[in-house]
Amino acid sequence: MRKTSVYLSEAQADRLSRLSKQEGRPQAQIIREAITAYGVLRSGDRQFSLDGVAVGDGTSIADVAEEELLQGFGE
Repeated sequence: MRKTSVYLSEAQADRLSRLSKQEGRPQAQIIREAITAYGVLRSGDRQFSLDGVAVGDGTSIADVAEEELLQGFGE
């Protein structure tokens, strides 16, 4: 394991201290777990906003009549 220093704001340091006391765990353990969880959250496919963009016949939704788009709503 490698030792490092982290600068925290007063609010962050207070929150870390409270978490440590509430959970009965060292602050370093909480920080390590937070970094690990952050890595897992960030490792997924981040291009989801483009998912399906090339699917379809090439027509624009702007060309579809409003009545057709609203068909089935409120039923």
